[in-house]
Amino acid sequence: MAAPVPSGSRNARRERLVGLLVLGVALVLLVSTPTWFASDQAWVGIGQLALGVVLAAVGAFLVRRSGRG
Repeated sequence: MAAPVPSGSRNARRERLVGLLVLGVALVLLVSTPTWFASDQAWVGIGQLALGVVLAAVGAFLVRRSGRG
């Protein structure tokens, strides 16, 4: 039987995984943004770009925070 994992490291692992997931979503949003500009829907592109930047910041924060513990 495996030894129990301390709750601090388990939370750090979860934060890291969630942070990486959020970074992945942000990457998809940022990479697909030019499609909206090409189809003359600039407002949707601007909104998607803003959301991608916010999600990238949140994901980076979570990944960095999980590494400190």
